[in-house]
Amino acid sequence: MARHGWDSDTRRWRLTALLGVGAAVLALAVTLFGTLSGGPSTAGTTRDGDKVHGTPASPGATPEPYVGWGFTHTQYSGDEGAGAATERVKKLLGQDDGLAQNQAIMGWGADNPEPVEGHYDFGALDRRVDFIRASGGTPVITLCCSPDWMKGGKPGTDHTNWSQAALETAPTRGHYQDFADLAATVARRYPDVKHFIVWNEFKGFWNDAKSRWDYEGYTTMYNLVYRALKKVDKDIMVGGPYLVMDSVDPRDPNASGALKGPWGAMDRRVLDAFAYWNAHRAGADFTVVDGSSYTNDDDLLPDEFAATDKLTAVSAWVRRQTHGLPLWWAEYYVEPADGNDDRKGWTEPHRVAVQAAGMIAMVKGGAGSGFYWNPEEKTGSGCAGCLWTPTDSAGGGTALPMFGLVSRFAQAFPPGARYETVRVAPDDVPNVRVLATARTVLVVNTLNRTISAQVDGKRFDMGPYEVKWLDR
Repeated sequence: MARHGWDSDTRRWRLTALLGVGAAVLALAVTLFGTLSGGPSTAGTTRDGDKVHGTPASPGATPEPYVGWGFTHTQYSGDEGAGAATERVKKLLGQDDGLAQNQAIMGWGADNPEPVEGHYDFGALDRRVDFIRASGGTPVITLCCSPDWMKGGKPGTDHTNWSQAALETAPTRGHYQDFADLAATVARRYPDVKHFIVWNEFKGFWNDAKSRWDYEGYTTMYNLVYRALKKVDKDIMVGGPYLVMDSVDPRDPNASGALKGPWGAMDRRVLDAFAYWNAHRAGADFTVVDGSSYTNDDDLLPDEFAATDKLTAVSAWVRRQTHGLPLWWAEYYVEPADGNDDRKGWTEPHRVAVQAAGMIAMVKGGAGSGFYWNPEEKTGSGCAGCLWTPTDSAGGGTALPMFGLVSRFAQAFPPGARYETVRVAPDDVPNVRVLATARTVLVVNTLNRTISAQVDGKRFDMGPYEVKWLDR
């Protein structure tokens, strides 16, 4: 869906992971031996990957199968940069009991966790987990992607292939159990992480011969991972299948007749894949999907705000299929990308307003958790859609409008919130989107002009694409 960040900056093989000169000498000796013997390099790795890292957060009550609204760390995030900037981000994230934060185990800022079978490098992932802990967030780990040796590539710290094609390759069937074992190692290393998502967007699970998803392969791997995690800790919450809920033009030969609307029609092959996983899963504590409000052809039907109704329809459909399992959106997109997979065509008020409408739409369909894909940049002054300014300088790490939306939404509409219907003047109904509890009302102006709206018995002006919060 989004540009996930495949560049070589993810390859951070740090000798600082070694403890002391003696360890460095030992690693060098191992590397030289491997080179002379023709074996893969294990420099900078450790054999005790399941050793508990750092200071895990104090255990609380039995975890629930939801975490609320938060964001996903991508290639660049607030854990690196100028000290003043990273501290500023920590404080931002620590407000109001913190935000749920999602991180992948390989890619998107994390290194190859197991470059050689049984040899681990968790340095970058450790740093991200430490950052989540320090900022008071609820940690979530996405179990993707997999080391090269699990998918036909070469083992070794010097052989990780960071190309998009390589990273999006799934483990081969013979290595599904190895991937499940890695998942268990991660769970033991971070015992305070109680929520795990299995894989990402069915990457590598497309069956070219049958022109459909290899849902049998994914479900087999999912079940192995599910059982491995539950063996580590029965209270760990596990979810899948993280399918991209693609929609198409209703005239498309793959259009579903069962789930469609003015926003288009679902791709029936996605629904088939979901149905298979749902029928054959070993278990699930929550369901995870992702997707966009627009079609595969980047059509916003009938417009960008009405297109978000797709997120309601899909959420409701998934909840029906799973008989009410808690629903998470791992990613959600409302603004089509350009040829470089950038989303910079809208003004920030426009972007925030449509995002707010999309989040409202997911909630109305029954979703209780969701992660904003944070398109953070390494440097620069502009950062379209980012949560905070780049942290490369001491002045960075300041909150941007999207952070205000995501953080306020998480605070106002936590899991289990009871939603109420509020009165909206008939002439305002087509122009606003509203979500309300007994304490808060969120109102979104869907027009690029000032309006006078009457909501919940109050009359007020709203600027173009304004997002307004009302206390009740």
